[in-house]
Amino acid sequence: MSLPAYATPLQRIWHYGFRVICGLIFFFLIAPIIVIIPLSFNAEDFFTFTPGMLALDPDAYSLKHYRDFFGNPDWQQALRNSITIAPVATLLSVGFGTLAAIGLSDSNMPFRRTIMAVLISPMIVPLIISAAGMYFFYSRIGLQGTYWGVVLAHAALGIPFVIITVTATLVGFDRSLTRAAASLGAGPITTFFRVQMPLILPGVISGALFAFITSFDEVVVVLFVGSAGQKTLPWQMFIGLREQISPTILAVATVLVCVAIALLVVVELLRRRSERLRGMSPS
Repeated sequence: MSLPAYATPLQRIWHYGFRVICGLIFFFLIAPIIVIIPLSFNAEDFFTFTPGMLALDPDAYSLKHYRDFFGNPDWQQALRNSITIAPVATLLSVGFGTLAAIGLSDSNMPFRRTIMAVLISPMIVPLIISAAGMYFFYSRIGLQGTYWGVVLAHAALGIPFVIITVTATLVGFDRSLTRAAASLGAGPITTFFRVQMPLILPGVISGALFAFITSFDEVVVVLFVGSAGQKTLPWQMFIGLREQISPTILAVATVLVCVAIALLVVVELLRRRSERLRGMSPS
């Protein structure tokens, strides 16, 4: 937005200064991500830019770290574990989170704020505390070191994201639609799938994407509740940093960044669709 002709010098300074501050903050946030992408194409086994890379020498760039990622059995096993754990944890998060959000959207529900605070507490409580609590709890019920133990732990971390996104979508939901469906003879299940779900679907999918990212990138909890058989991709990256300092980590990080960007683009498209459905923005 351009400045009006009558703007004072102080307003002009703030107008351009604010943009400079926002640009610096954006650079501070994005710089670590930008740096690792070219480093992942380093032809040498270094974590720094070589003179050849700075000189843009084609021989200084290589796909060797990506070939190591896709050809190393340890990395592929970790990738398979992440792919088998994250979708199941996402499905559980979406199921429980959506039902909880619909129940919490009812203003007549007793202790609604207290229940909401408890359900979103995994986002607030430090992750190391949640991981330690899950470790002691799972060790007592026999889920420690099992596949379902890791899945349930990741689902617990993803449920708050589903609750928040679905609850935000339900804010603009017209409840007269459900009453009209009930007056026409539709049962609660039919009303949910034929009336509510199509309108809150963008929020459900957005919550599912956030839950998937949370499960796919999580490392602290899986270190506590998982075993060697459930070694996920972030866990393998942690081992690579701690033990062998493999530059393959840079290639894996680049792949994860690309996946996260793709999912965030989907989230933004769903947000715009949700606003159009609710009449908040032009089509």
